[in-house]
Amino acid sequence: MNSGKLLLFGRVMTPEGVLNDGVVAVEDGVIFYAGDAKGLPAPCSGWPENGRGEDALLIPGFVDVHVHGGAGHDFMYADLQAISETAAFHAANGTTTMLATTMTASKKDLDLALSRIHAYRSGDMPYAQIAGVHLEGPFISPDWPGAQNPEHIVLPSTEWLEEWEAAYPGMIRQVTFAPERDGADKLIPWLRERGITAALGHTGATYEQVIAAADLGLNQAVHTFNQMTPLHHRKPGAAGAVLADDRIRAEVIADGIHVHPAAISILARLKGPSGLILITDAMAAAGLPDGSYAIGDLPVTVKDGVARLRDNPDALAGSTLTMIRGFRFLIQEAGLSLEDASRAASLIPAQSLGLDHVIGSLEAGKQGDILKLDSKLELTGVWIKGRALSS
Repeated sequence: MNSGKLLLFGRVMTPEGVLNDGVVAVEDGVIFYAGDAKGLPAPCSGWPENGRGEDALLIPGFVDVHVHGGAGHDFMYADLQAISETAAFHAANGTTTMLATTMTASKKDLDLALSRIHAYRSGDMPYAQIAGVHLEGPFISPDWPGAQNPEHIVLPSTEWLEEWEAAYPGMIRQVTFAPERDGADKLIPWLRERGITAALGHTGATYEQVIAAADLGLNQAVHTFNQMTPLHHRKPGAAGAVLADDRIRAEVIADGIHVHPAAISILARLKGPSGLILITDAMAAAGLPDGSYAIGDLPVTVKDGVARLRDNPDALAGSTLTMIRGFRFLIQEAGLSLEDASRAASLIPAQSLGLDHVIGSLEAGKQGDILKLDSKLELTGVWIKGRALSS
């Protein structure tokens, strides 16, 4: 993806904060300069401009490490065209990098999903870049399946992972599992030795079990508060361990359905500016009307934008959230600053992937993944590797 030269003017979100009179210069898909407009290097003079709206805000593209699908498609069963359409939908909503997230499923179905995602990644990716795969299961707790099919839950093991790692080196970026299950103590160091995020989720772990897992290298929590033992003042549970331990980054679904905004605010304060990760956990119905859908191989009913298992209406089944909506929710409902919300949506997930040297912030030398927002935080422009999404 090569877009030549481009100048974007406006308020610019830099790692140090927002510059009111800023500019981002992009050359051949890479940021050449991001900073005060008065300091624009002479070689950039005469480069084509996108425009200079007074209310324009330029922020780094969003990085979603937990997304199952969208636009009617599920990564578990999507062919190459469906993967492309899913990436296009999320790109139009501000996601410039994502992890295709799988479900607890049979080995055969997981094999097929991984092979298709690998094939897609081997070609040109004109929309949101799929940086790899997040395996949400099958190594979870049968007592906390949520919207996962309990028939396919197995004990934590590296056997399948070693096979997939050999076939698709570096493609698996995150694995979600229940740390209290037999075999997790061997799984965690295996993951961390390979730079793969070791994430607790769908777990009945106690506070003590989570802390012990963190001692082994566990470093992330999947959709914090959802499908984990809750915080109690005498039994802090998995949620309490996530809140208390700085070694564990915390994902959160900021849609006002999965987690109350006050709980998100508390989580953000305790995790600080380097520990919160905004995710969508979006499923196939994201971007589509209410109706009947599926997540993995389980039927789902979506009503008023809320996805629930058809056969267990008390169980939420992913979300219909987009990153831009979640970003606004963090600011407008949970009370995060613009800077902290941007970090949670871009830099911190990029760090969790080990890709913060390439994406996640507007800095010279990084990929030209840029979002343009208006004063109401509505998207007015998306650039991926320096190329406008509509081009």
